[in-house]
Amino acid sequence: MSCSFQLQQEVDMLRIRADVVFSTIKDILLSRGLSPDKAEILSQIVYGNTLDGVYTHGINRFPRIVSNIETGVLDVNAELEKVSSCGVIETYDGHFGIGPVNAYRAVQRAVEIAHDKGTGIVALAHNNHWLRGSTYGLYAADNGCIAIAWSNTKPNMMPWGSSELRIGNNPLVISVPSDDGIHFVFDAAMSQFSYGKLEEYRLRGEMLPVDGGFDDEWHLTKDPCAIERNSSVIPFGFWKGTSLSIALDLVAVVLSNGFSVMDVGREGEERGLSQVFLVIDPSKISDGESIRKNTRKVLDSITSCSTMD
Repeated sequence: MSCSFQLQQEVDMLRIRADVVFSTIKDILLSRGLSPDKAEILSQIVYGNTLDGVYTHGINRFPRIVSNIETGVLDVNAELEKVSSCGVIETYDGHFGIGPVNAYRAVQRAVEIAHDKGTGIVALAHNNHWLRGSTYGLYAADNGCIAIAWSNTKPNMMPWGSSELRIGNNPLVISVPSDDGIHFVFDAAMSQFSYGKLEEYRLRGEMLPVDGGFDDEWHLTKDPCAIERNSSVIPFGFWKGTSLSIALDLVAVVLSNGFSVMDVGREGEERGLSQVFLVIDPSKISDGESIRKNTRKVLDSITSCSTMD
C-alpha cells in the first residue's frame, strides 16, 4: 500500500478494562468543563460505541472530540433551545454544543412526542458531529419506536461525475424495534465507505474489499490511504448515493432552518450540522402481536437465506 501504518503487532494483544475506559473518558470530559450530566451522556455514547466494536465512532474519535472542546469548536456550555413547534414537529437550536449530547436529547424528545401523538419529529440546527447514528436509532427501538434519522456533514464527497467536493456523506439511520431486544438498525453514510471506516482499514493495514474512491491518477482504488489523502470517497450507487445525499441535506435544512452542507463547509471546521429525528410509535396504530409477527416474518426470510461460498 502507498503509505505507512501506525499499527503494531503487539497492539493486538492489548486489552483495557471497560470500566477503566468509561471512567477515564468521563474524567477527561469533566476536566474540560463539561457538566456532570453532559459528561455522563457523552461518556456512555463513546464507551458504548467502543464496546460494540465501532471504534471509528468511539475511542478512536475521542481525541478529536477533546481537541474540538479545547479549540472552541464545541461549546461545552451551550444548551438546546426550542425555537418553534407545530403539531408533532419541534425545532431546536444546538448553539454549536456537544453534538452527541444534543442529538441524544433530541431523539428523547422525539420519542416523547411519538408516545403521545403517534409520531414525533425533532429538527436540530447548529449541532455538531453526533458520532454514531445507530445510538439514536437504538434508543428509539428500545422504547418501542421506529426511527428515521439523519445528519448532514461538511462537503466531503464529490457528486458522481464531478471532481469538486460539493455534497456530504450524510449518514442515514433507520431502526425497527423487535420485542426480543435484537432490533433492526440500518446505519450508513452516503459514501461507499465513511472516512472513519477508511481510517479503520488503514490502521489494520488492509485494502478495502471494493473500490471506495480515487487514487492520485483519478483511477478507482481500494487503497484507503490514497482515498483519505485525496478526500475522494465516492457515493454509494454513484448517482443514486449522490441524489440521496442531496435530498437528505435539503430536508434537514428546510425543517431545521439550519446550515446546508455548503454552509458547514464555510465554517472552516465541521460544525453547525443540521439533523432530523423522525420517530413513530407503531403501537398507536397496531397491536403488539401484529407488529411482532410482521417484523419476524421479514427478518426470518432474510436470515434463512442460503449462503454463497
